[in-house]
Amino acid sequence: MTAGKLVWDAPLAFGLLAFLPLLAWRLGGTGAVATVRFPGVSLLRQIGQPVRAASGRLRAALLLLGWTALVVALARPQLAKDLEIVKASGIDILICLDVSRSMLAEDFTIGGQRASRIDAVKQVTEQFLEGRPNDRIGIIAFAGRPYLVSPLTLNHDWLKENLKRIRIGMVEDGTAIGSALASATRRLGDKSDSHTRIIVLLTDGDNNAGQISPNTAAEAAKALGIKIYAICAGTQGYVPIPVKDMFGNTVYQQVLVSVDENQSKRVAEIGGGKFYRATDSSALKSIFEDIDLLEKVPVESQRSRQLRELFLWPLSFGIACVASALLWAFTLGRKLP
Repeated sequence: MTAGKLVWDAPLAFGLLAFLPLLAWRLGGTGAVATVRFPGVSLLRQIGQPVRAASGRLRAALLLLGWTALVVALARPQLAKDLEIVKASGIDILICLDVSRSMLAEDFTIGGQRASRIDAVKQVTEQFLEGRPNDRIGIIAFAGRPYLVSPLTLNHDWLKENLKRIRIGMVEDGTAIGSALASATRRLGDKSDSHTRIIVLLTDGDNNAGQISPNTAAEAAKALGIKIYAICAGTQGYVPIPVKDMFGNTVYQQVLVSVDENQSKRVAEIGGGKFYRATDSSALKSIFEDIDLLEKVPVESQRSRQLRELFLWPLSFGIACVASALLWAFTLGRKLP
């Protein structure tokens, strides 16, 4: 909603202000003039004339001011506020985020500094959320089992706060890709009337936990018309993972990590989406930008205008000025008998 601005419903009424000079000229001689004159008596003329002239000028000023205010009221001033109501795009997105221990591997960078996979993923995911304000988005984190970080919501500020709270080690370790996909499918298929439903799977390892195979979960998603985008993040082979030594200091262990790209490719193929491989931060960012471009629908918006009438203020002021002028004319400003 934009800030209010002043508009005029009948601006042609300001043409009546052209009569102000004529009215001023006509009222120029209406000051209080003595009824009884004293020719040759300069003292009485000097005493009475200034008072009566001032009285006339005040009454003329009130009438001119009242006329101006009444013209302003006739022009119908209004305070206008433009409203734009944006409808949701009809896209529901659930991000399945791997939080297994291998996501601590520091083979990504943020701002030129070495960073863990989980921190790089969280940063890019936040940017993705900012670019889709009209979509309902939720997050499921998974390791040995999935857990809900946030249900589908349009409140992306709240969603980003929950994203920041994700930590490695919140559930038992492992990589239950099939269970995560099945959980996301249930969430997207439960009473959802959106036109498009998407799962973005981001993992760095093989499926080694859970009771559901990734392919079976992908087939279930396909049956419900849910599309799957799969992203394999991180490098193959030995990667540095921070651990605490016996003195509480952070040291790095070289841990062997393998990624079954064929499994993720198969999941994306079944789900009718696309497979991506991200080995650094720039590639990960490009992948999310590509998904953002692929999944766009026109967003409907409705514009309306709220009008608040303001004419009562100048109308009241104008009437008060005219009434004051008339009251003055028949009381303090009356001519001498």
